[in-house]
Amino acid sequence: MLDLFTIFSKGGIVLWCFQSTSQISQFFIPSVNSLIKTVILQERTSSNNNYEQDSLSLKYRLDNEFDLVFVIAFQKILQLSYVDKFLDDIQLEFRDKYKNDLARKNYFMEFEFSKNFKEVLKSAEEWGRAQACIPKQMRTFNESTKSKKTVASMIERKGDDKENKKNLKMIETQKNDKEVNHNSVSFNEEDLITQNRLKMAQKMGAINSNKLKKNKEKVPKPSPKATKQPRTWPLGGATKDISSLDYTKDKPNNNADSPIEIETNNEIVGQMVGGIKDIEIDSDSDEEESDEKFETAAERKKKNDSKKSVFSMFKGLVGRKNLTAADMDPVLEKLKEHLVAKNVAIEIATKLCDSVSSKLEGKVLGSFESVASTVKTTMIESLVQILSPKRRIDILRDAMMAKKNDKPYVMAFCGVNGVGKSTNLAKICFWLIENNLRVLIAACDTFRAGAVEQLRTHTKHLNALHPAKKHNDQQMVQLYEKGYGKDAAGIAMEAINHAKEAKYDVVLVDTAGRMQDNEPLMRALTKLIKVNEPDMVLFVGEALVGNEAVDQLVKFNQALADYSSSVTPHLIDGIVLTKFDTIDDKVGAAISMTYITGQPIVFVGTGQTYTDLKSLNAKAVVAALMK
Repeated sequence: MLDLFTIFSKGGIVLWCFQSTSQISQFFIPSVNSLIKTVILQERTSSNNNYEQDSLSLKYRLDNEFDLVFVIAFQKILQLSYVDKFLDDIQLEFRDKYKNDLARKNYFMEFEFSKNFKEVLKSAEEWGRAQACIPKQMRTFNESTKSKKTVASMIERKGDDKENKKNLKMIETQKNDKEVNHNSVSFNEEDLITQNRLKMAQKMGAINSNKLKKNKEKVPKPSPKATKQPRTWPLGGATKDISSLDYTKDKPNNNADSPIEIETNNEIVGQMVGGIKDIEIDSDSDEEESDEKFETAAERKKKNDSKKSVFSMFKGLVGRKNLTAADMDPVLEKLKEHLVAKNVAIEIATKLCDSVSSKLEGKVLGSFESVASTVKTTMIESLVQILSPKRRIDILRDAMMAKKNDKPYVMAFCGVNGVGKSTNLAKICFWLIENNLRVLIAACDTFRAGAVEQLRTHTKHLNALHPAKKHNDQQMVQLYEKGYGKDAAGIAMEAINHAKEAKYDVVLVDTAGRMQDNEPLMRALTKLIKVNEPDMVLFVGEALVGNEAVDQLVKFNQALADYSSSVTPHLIDGIVLTKFDTIDDKVGAAISMTYITGQPIVFVGTGQTYTDLKSLNAKAVVAALMK
């Protein structure tokens, strides 16, 4: 039994609606709104056109020619076999009845569709009952592949592989001999004899000439081996003494008690005030760039044929056709291979292509538009929309608001081992100091050896770049540490309380790197987030990993949801993408990571200095991805 059926435009205008009872809308309207928000608006449609939420199931159809959406809703426990047929039939019925009005975008008229709806629903239900009564017939033995096999082919003997290979070689040589005999010209016996004599004479002459040459030429004696000289690079200086490359001879020993000499580069101070600059990626996306690698063979042939005649340019003006899935399949297949080669996870690339196909199916193609260019343009729009933030991300503004409320703004960093959490935490810390915010770093990585010392070194460097005398004798960065082997959640709580008392503006919580499958460590991370309730949880991931990033992000999010005792657990709020300068144009990890959670990439790490922190430019990344 259907509970809800509605037809609305992509602009949000409801054209017609059916509900089984007057109170059914209270249960299904939130699910329909969720479908619109998470699937249709974000263009995440799937091939089966199915959406499930709680105990409800929704099926939808997109009519791209008239920009309509058909949605049917029912209880998930019901097994309705006629739903797909009903959606197809009702879509055709509505289109045929109001085709002229829909073409004029006349959405505010009164659509009388109740009678047609009942007729189509009744025929679909009868079809479903008829299909249920038909018993499924099993295949006969003659229809199976096993019947085509012989008994001899099923028997395996030793040495069969070698004999098969020999037989294959014999068959190939026989084929080649037949082809040669077929194509060759027949010679007489006398011609063959004369040819053989000429070949023999040529061979004898070549042998004699080689003997004469060997006697005349004297073999030179090998010269003694010369010692290998060091290569001198241009503009590299004449470095003859290797000892001059030792830069540690004039420095004190690196003992724990010896003071660390910090070399500060004051040129980077004052360069990160305000918002972070967008990352710029070199791309060849000019207007002259063609879509040849995404074109089908039929389009390429049509383009070549159109160049043969002067009057062939007017052929494109005749007729406009609707796009079908068969037209787009070859282009989407090449596009999917292109995305996978650019480091997009294969599951994500498949979903993106399915979404583009469902979005374009039935759309009227323009007179001068090709399938390849239309599909590529739609894919670019979808990718830009995926990378664009769905909500406001303004850390400086949120930190200022928290400062007015006399509490610090807390950011927690999590991720797997070796992705660069501590390094990028220091970059973000430098950006916050540049904007006159006092920062407290909580050393909650109590597991990895050297983690606290690494943060201590960063703190000294940052304080040297921004000394207290330039900030009214206030220390801009402080490290809160309790050593190793302690509870990370307790250290974070103490650090937040200390920040409230000492009037620090921001608390950056550094956590230990952990694999996504390590349950005890994931429980400890969930405890830290549940106890301290940070304002933002950032997942730090590498731009190099591709498919692995999807698995990491999904399992981190799932662990934070599963191991939390809260009804509404705090999941990942944003992503920090590191090592972005090492991947050239293979930027697909950015697509994979944002598609999974829907959370934005807040920061991008691009180098080794504190100023190498950027924000993501969606259009530049997509241009590099599609070139």
